[in-house]
Amino acid sequence: MSQQQPNKEKSLQFAGGAVVRRLASVLQGVELDCECRTRLDQALARFEALENRRSAREQLATARRQRERIEAVFYFLRDLDTLASTERDHGLYEEIALLFDDIGEAAAEGASAMRRLAASPVPPAMP
Repeated sequence: MSQQQPNKEKSLQFAGGAVVRRLASVLQGVELDCECRTRLDQALARFEALENRRSAREQLATARRQRERIEAVFYFLRDLDTLASTERDHGLYEEIALLFDDIGEAAAEGASAMRRLAASPVPPAMP
């Protein structure tokens, strides 16, 4: 994985909040009466909270999909139990190696999604 990917993920994670902040910044220059300004600020805050929650659900769904992907690959790894070190077809060893690679990729994607969720500005649910 490249060093640039976490920065890309971070920018995607907070994209909704960044849009709301840019929009709020532009709207600061618009002359509105106090009541409209208050209502607009409240609407923007609600929209940002909804976007943050949507992003958090998306990250959790991504992690769950990666877990399912890993479970599916484990099924195919059962073939490892029937392999011998004297197999004539060494391509079987490479196929098993690719399955391990798939698990590593899925695990990295799942971990990345969970880290984005951990860094998310979504407040925890009320008890």
